[in-house]
Amino acid sequence: MALNIPGLVALIVFYAMTFAIGIWASWKSKRDWKKGKPSEMIIVGGRNMNFFIGLFTATATWVGGVYINGTAETVYLPTRGLVWVQAPIGFVLSLVIGGLFFVNPMRSKNYVTMMDPLQETYGNMIGSLLFIPPLIGDIFWFAAILASLGATMRVILDIGGYLAIIISACTVILYTLLGGLYSVAYTDVIQLIFIMLSLWICVPFALLNSATENIYHTAAQESYQAPWIGQVQTEYLGRWLDDFLYLVLGSIPWQIYFQRVLSASSPRQARLISYLSGLGSFLMAIPSVLIGAVAASTDWNQTSYGLPTPVERGESAMILPLVLHYLCPTYISIGGLGAIAAAVMSSADSALLSASSMFAHNIYRKIFRKQATEKEVVCIMRVSMVVFGTAAAGLAFYSHSVYDLWFLSGELVYALLFPQLCCVLFISNTNTYGSAAGFLFGFLLRLLAGEPSLKIPPVIHYPGCSLVDGVYIQLFPFKTVTMLLTLGTIVTVSYLVAFLFKRNILPRRWDVCSVIEENSDLYLDQLFVYRFSEHQSDKDSSTLLRAYQIQVHFGQFQSQRTFKNSKFHDFSYLNLKFHGVVIIGVLNQQGVMGGSQGYCRGFEVPLP
Repeated sequence: MALNIPGLVALIVFYAMTFAIGIWASWKSKRDWKKGKPSEMIIVGGRNMNFFIGLFTATATWVGGVYINGTAETVYLPTRGLVWVQAPIGFVLSLVIGGLFFVNPMRSKNYVTMMDPLQETYGNMIGSLLFIPPLIGDIFWFAAILASLGATMRVILDIGGYLAIIISACTVILYTLLGGLYSVAYTDVIQLIFIMLSLWICVPFALLNSATENIYHTAAQESYQAPWIGQVQTEYLGRWLDDFLYLVLGSIPWQIYFQRVLSASSPRQARLISYLSGLGSFLMAIPSVLIGAVAASTDWNQTSYGLPTPVERGESAMILPLVLHYLCPTYISIGGLGAIAAAVMSSADSALLSASSMFAHNIYRKIFRKQATEKEVVCIMRVSMVVFGTAAAGLAFYSHSVYDLWFLSGELVYALLFPQLCCVLFISNTNTYGSAAGFLFGFLLRLLAGEPSLKIPPVIHYPGCSLVDGVYIQLFPFKTVTMLLTLGTIVTVSYLVAFLFKRNILPRRWDVCSVIEENSDLYLDQLFVYRFSEHQSDKDSSTLLRAYQIQVHFGQFQSQRTFKNSKFHDFSYLNLKFHGVVIIGVLNQQGVMGGSQGYCRGFEVPLP
């Protein structure tokens, strides 16, 4: 096949247009940088993202190259079919659950990344450990969708896949680096519109091709292969349920999701974006389902592709570009290629921004350089974009391994990170010991279940584990069981350790994480928060407190009430008033002197 010159020209025009929009959005966002912190402008768009822009970018994030290609492939495969297409419905339920339960506590507290509540509750070191699974997942996701684009261009344009990977990666890195979330969001709008129009234009031509039978007939009747509706055999019900719950719950603890909802101007708007983007992602799957059905209803011997069929050649993963190329006119297939390229870029830039923002904000600023300036954090974020993007582009050349590792990293996020996020948002008094124990126990369980792609045999043979072609297959819903056991471990160990320390069964000096101080109550009569200059004081205060670990005088109050996890802004000092008999206690504050936000926590001291 000769080089497709018109297709190549059209693709160059599309890339140039996307890059231009990204640069324009970057210029637009820099005008607003003076209104807030530059790092937060890059990560969450200053929390004033237009509702419709936010909705488009949230939808485009889920509708990536893997999503549209994978949906078509699953429908086409004779051993799968439509009943195994779980992502569209799974994403809808995931985004609805996220909107109902997760958006409000995250957005109302003005978190910047998904890792903020984890570090706030469990400390920076455990937070850095929990950062590893989503980081790996984002990089491998970027690599996987670049690999799918390379395969598509090789089919339609007859150019080397490596060239498509390099050009796509460079384009995405450059406009994301310059504009952050604004560039990502505005390019997502164009990309989503392009995906929708291009795929829907291709569908009628594919349906009406003379080599294709009526898909209504082939849905239930065997023609060239098994009916494309598919079926779930009884022994695979556990596997089907496990995969479905993995999509529904495992799609929540990702920074790409929270980046969108945290950029909304209010919690209500964030919830609406979550709900409606789920509906949008479902609708965007319909063209891919139809294209997969067309592929299953086609006599490939009547096309220039010939026999054997794509599934017999092991090319089922490329079924969408194959349908576009062999069943549609050339000028139509070029539009379909543009749709795939747009889908790839809409997800790739989100993954890149997600990984770099968590690294700069949660790892560099909170662990390596606690006194880092805004300019320094922005610089580190941009450097990490180049590093992570380059690593993903390099991994994209190993497409099969990348897909396997991406799925595995996604499972780790589901099994390890989702329970941690649930605990910090909904279960009080979990602590660092429980978090560490849950992470290690969950990781061990997942490892002992085996991983065929890495040639790791299972040590734990769950019910239904069977040997197929020399490879052990787990049919039991072990991913969900691992997640639930991780959740139970976090809660159990947290409460057990707290009990042992409070009862003095374990010496307090062994409490290296200070969980007793972090999670008990401090009883105060009144709390006043002021902003003081370095030499100011308040004559009415019994004590003026600095913003690190300090000693507080407090006692038996006229009207006691619990003070715990009370948030304050723009503090350099705290000012507390007391009444009655005074005794000595300790108050721990976790934050940065003069920073934008922090949290006070104390512990109960028995009154004499």
